[in-house]
Amino acid sequence: MPEIMPEAVVCIPSFRRPEGLRKTLLSLAAQKVDFPFAIVVVDNDGAGQQGLAVARAFFGESGMTGQTLVEPTQGNCYAINTAFRTARQSYPSAQWFLMIDDDEAASPVWLAEMVSAARSFGADIVGGPVNREFDAPAPKAVLSHPLFGSIEAPTGPVEQIHGSGNCLISREVFESLSKPEFDVRFNFLGGGDMDFFTRCRKAGFKFAWNAQALIIEYVPQNRMAPRWLIERSLRTGIIYSRIDRARRPGLKGGLLLAAKNVVSLCLSLIRAIAAFLKTGALLPATHPPLMSIGRVMASLGITLTPYKAPVKKA
Repeated sequence: MPEIMPEAVVCIPSFRRPEGLRKTLLSLAAQKVDFPFAIVVVDNDGAGQQGLAVARAFFGESGMTGQTLVEPTQGNCYAINTAFRTARQSYPSAQWFLMIDDDEAASPVWLAEMVSAARSFGADIVGGPVNREFDAPAPKAVLSHPLFGSIEAPTGPVEQIHGSGNCLISREVFESLSKPEFDVRFNFLGGGDMDFFTRCRKAGFKFAWNAQALIIEYVPQNRMAPRWLIERSLRTGIIYSRIDRARRPGLKGGLLLAAKNVVSLCLSLIRAIAAFLKTGALLPATHPPLMSIGRVMASLGITLTPYKAPVKKA
């Protein structure tokens, strides 16, 4: 049997969501493509390794090209870096490296559309829409919250994308950027993808968007709770502040960031009123001021670690 030379590799970092991972893998098995591709699954749960078991069973049953491994050091950036590194080293024929999360499922044309956009627009990085499906009926305040909004951009070149849950990255990007690709300082806060793509833009890489490359994210009921949304808004502000600070070091940078925080706080009140008038709900209106408060928290050295899960004993 001839060796398969994949043109693309889909990477899936996984952490304690075996059922979600199974759904993700099944969606990849249904892809309609005219080129070979491989899958790399990285289980970030060194103790439980349920994702490892699910992926091994999938590869055994489906016969698809791919591999699964464990990244024992907890942290989503560690898992993402391991996945992309393994994909590049294991499949030297591949030019395109994609990522999908283990709480998502890809539409049947997703992979073909992402690669097509990269080729058509000469893009180094491609993004696509992520629509949400809620595990329970979602109230209006949740449905209208900015955190659950989806980018509605036409297919074509864009300045930058921000999320890794639906992305394609060329081999050239990884070979050119400094290591580690996803900064592990964002491991438990989140935002490593936003930082990564910001650095890519600064380095001159070209971005594109494909509105047809759809992915569905399955939202559990706990993520509809006001407490979760409030924390996420604060965390978004912290992430923005960290990225800004990394680009503006020193005393001058600190002063500029402080001034930006003051402006952000003032404007956030206007944006909050506008959001309330638009949605008629209080929860979406809290997002702008909470983001501004998060920026101030970051400048004071205060952070959040929502992705730091308790380590389970073997």
